[in-house]
Amino acid sequence: MSSVLAAEPEQSGPATIATRDLWIYRPWIDLLIGCGAWSAPLLLLAFYASSSFSMAWAVAFYFLALLFNYPHFMATVYRAYHTQTEFQKYRIFTVHVAFLLALAGVIAHIWFPLLPWIFTLYICWSPWHYTGQNFGLLMMFARRAGLSPSSAERNAIHSSFVASFLLLMLSFHTGASADPMILSLGLPAKFTLPARGILALFYVAATGWALRSMARRSSVRAILAPLTLAVTQFLWFLLPALVELFSGHEVPQTRYSSGILAVLHSAQYLWITSYYQRREARAAGAVQWKFWRYLVTLIAGGIALFIPGPWIVSRVFHADFAASFLTFTALVNIHHFVLDGALWKLRDSRVSGLLLNTEVKTRDAAEAAPSAFESATGWLTGSATAARAVRIGAVVLLFSWAAVDQIHFYWASKAENLTALQRAAKLNPDDTSVQVRLARAEIAAGNSGAGLEALKHAAAISPDNFAQQEAYGRGLIEAGRDAEACAQYAKILTRWPRNIDALVNFGLLAQRLGHAEEAVDSWERAVDADPSQANAQLYLGQAFERRGELQAAARHYRAYLQIVAAHPGEFRDKKSAVLAVYIKIADADAAANHPAEAMQGYNAAIEFAAKVGDKTLESLALAHRAGLQEKQGNAAAAAQSYQRALALDDPFADARGAASDWVNYGQFLRRRHQPERFVFACMIRAEDLLSTTPGDELLAVARVRSESEARLGREASAARRMSEALAKEALSLPASAFTPNH
Repeated sequence: MSSVLAAEPEQSGPATIATRDLWIYRPWIDLLIGCGAWSAPLLLLAFYASSSFSMAWAVAFYFLALLFNYPHFMATVYRAYHTQTEFQKYRIFTVHVAFLLALAGVIAHIWFPLLPWIFTLYICWSPWHYTGQNFGLLMMFARRAGLSPSSAERNAIHSSFVASFLLLMLSFHTGASADPMILSLGLPAKFTLPARGILALFYVAATGWALRSMARRSSVRAILAPLTLAVTQFLWFLLPALVELFSGHEVPQTRYSSGILAVLHSAQYLWITSYYQRREARAAGAVQWKFWRYLVTLIAGGIALFIPGPWIVSRVFHADFAASFLTFTALVNIHHFVLDGALWKLRDSRVSGLLLNTEVKTRDAAEAAPSAFESATGWLTGSATAARAVRIGAVVLLFSWAAVDQIHFYWASKAENLTALQRAAKLNPDDTSVQVRLARAEIAAGNSGAGLEALKHAAAISPDNFAQQEAYGRGLIEAGRDAEACAQYAKILTRWPRNIDALVNFGLLAQRLGHAEEAVDSWERAVDADPSQANAQLYLGQAFERRGELQAAARHYRAYLQIVAAHPGEFRDKKSAVLAVYIKIADADAAANHPAEAMQGYNAAIEFAAKVGDKTLESLALAHRAGLQEKQGNAAAAAQSYQRALALDDPFADARGAASDWVNYGQFLRRRHQPERFVFACMIRAEDLLSTTPGDELLAVARVRSESEARLGREASAARRMSEALAKEALSLPASAFTPNH
């Protein structure tokens, strides 16, 4: 009923409608379902159930779609295609638009990148459709009650409803989308936040003024339905945005457009269309019209619209069932939005007559003639026994198909139940969503080979789906199959040559496999595509550092630190990496003979490390600063830096780092002509720390210790016995011991 946003004819005076004709069915039914009074409790129930019983709610909601969502689409199809008059009147929508959307569906199955555009259109159009229906029903109830909204009142409500829709769209398109199937404009919050606040205030003010103006010339009973619909619009549109604004919890677009609101909207739609169809049937003389028969027709037709298509395409053509289901869902919805907008207009005299209880013109024989489709299937819709058997058989088949679909969804939803997922995969092996869940369950159960096969099958089903291709690539990495993973990412880059994640991962894999040049080339392509890629900048810095190209490394390290400074919240868990980069940049400046810049870098690293409590890296920065201070001729300051570094070392946490610091300090003491016993004690300490990890480092330290021992001669035995006390004495040497006059 979205088209009633278009202007309907004004009434010059009070409508002559009896009070008993205000309601469609009964007051409580009309207010609860038609006006959405049950929205608040059902939204609360949905929020609680989706948070506490997520799987049970998902299965229950999927079943509700059979009873509400699918039939409400069929209600529009039923009306548009039921008679020749309606079919021809809306031929551009019933034939031409339907054909174009079917063509789009074929293309989306062949070329996956089209699907996110189609699905985004559906997600963004849905709230407009809901808005139109709420506004149309509000105007209908106002006119049935004889309120005769003035042009100013109608425009105020119309503008406020449009504002509520725009508010929600700004929420949808603020920042990046978390769903790969939904495209976002990526609007900055600093602009959309005040705009949403203004739109919310406008809705409350404009709607409040119009309803109060109408209430002054009517009774509470007359204004109750319009008021309830205004509150419903608030709950559907403003409340989610306000919750997001004040709590920081994002409202997912898919949950909003295709979740509980879709059920509420569909129930509302079935409520009004059933009334319309009953009145139309009785106006045509069909006094035997039954609601239950109409509902069964809609349920069966709804199943036919949504369920067989994806199953047939998936099983026959081996297309991805998940993508096919989304394609059918989006396109059927879009066709419904377009067709519904054309069908429901209060300016249409017949629609107005049936909904407003005014005089209804009886269709003549030509107008009531069946459509071409209905004529072609005349026998099937007849009263012959065979025709009835075919109809019953078709309904049983569709309901059985729906049951299979429900079972498949139930098994597929049990993400941690390996047996259930295997059953779902057996029902439809070409469902990537099931294959991905099955892979996780297999890996969790210790069946990594089977899990990898499931990921491989998902990737084969959807060669144009980046998420599936990368999932397989990541699975290969986790399985330690680097060569295959590298080949998979090379394949990904042939389709998505500028994808940052793929470029970064390919570089890491190439480096592991010893292809350093390919790794650097891949990371350079990543930063060319997006200079703000912190990981790529970091990896390039490390690669150039390994080559000995310290200035090139420093350039990328500095770029990394600029990104960190611009987005500090994203790097809270990477403080150690950031500190290490500070030190590496200072090392590069020292090697390039830029002592002032190097000293500034070391001091910044020491200060940062102390602030975040990283004693290991603070010690490292102090040791590097000591080397620079000694090079500058400030031996006293260098000694203090070495001593502070050793005081911070934790031999249990980093024995190798502590050993390195003792070796460096011992060699510094020897260069500064301190007693050899102190040098020997430092080497003994370093050797003890490395004694549990035999290797080249231990051999090197042992060699230096032997040289010191040889220089000590006969004093070596006594020095060895007193090594611990000598090491402490060495750490307490005053700055004056390193002055030139000492």
